Amino acid sequence: MKLKLTMAAAVFSCTAYASAGMYSGSYDWEDGGTILGSYGNLGYAANVLDPLGGGSNVLEIHEDPIGSTPQAFVAWITGLTDGDEITGSFWGLGDGVTDAKTRIWGHYTTAGGDIDAYDGSAGGNSTYSGADWTFLEKTWTFNGDGGNHGGLVIEARLYSYSGGSGTAWIDNLNISVNDVDGSGGIVIHFAPIPAPGALALLGLAGLARRRRK
Repeated sequence: MKLKLTMAAAVFSCTAYASAGMYSGSYDWEDGGTILGSYGNLGYAANVLDPLGGGSNVLEIHEDPIGSTPQAFVAWITGLTDGDEITGSFWGLGDGVTDAKTRIWGHYTTAGGDIDAYDGSAGGNSTYSGADWTFLEKTWTFNGDGGNHGGLVIEARLYSYSGGSGTAWIDNLNISVNDVDGSGGIVIHFAPIPAPGALALLGLAGLARRRRK
C-alpha cells in the first residue's frame, strides 16, 4: 500500500536544496505539475487522481505508439561531483504482466548542458511496478567522467505491451544526495508548477483522455 506524504509547500517548487552535506527533496504531484521532460514515444504525461481511489494526485504516463521504452524525466540533480551518492525513489503502478509497468532509471547530462543534453546511461533498478503500488528505489554514485558529466536525470521508464492501455502511474518521488566532499552547490529540480490557466486545461485534458479509454 502506498502512503501519501504530506510535505511543506516549499518542497513543491522547481528546486529543493539544503546544506551541511545532505540534500533532499520530495514531490508528490499535488500542485498540478507533471514532468521536466521526456525521451522517446511518450504519448503524454498528465496530473490525475489516483486510479486506485486513494483521492490524491499522481503522475500518469502513457506510451503511444506502443513499441519502445519511453522515458519521463521526473527529477534532475545538478552541482554534483565525483563520489556524491544520489538515492531516488518513487511508487509505481501498472498491470505488471500484460498492460504496462514502470521502473526507476537514470542518465547523465553534459556539464553546462540542459536537461536534454544526454551524456550516457547511469543504469537503474531491475524491479518493475505491479498491479498495486510498488516501491522503486535506486542509489547512484556520481561519476563525473573527467568533468564531462554535469548532472543526473531520474527517469520513470515505461514498458507497455500490445493490446494493453499503455498507461502507468507514479507518485511520492523522493531524492536525497550525500555531498561526499562537502563542496555544496547541489540543486534538485522537480517539475514546475503550471499557471492557473494551464491547470484548468490539464484537468479538462485528463477527463477527455479517460473518456476515450
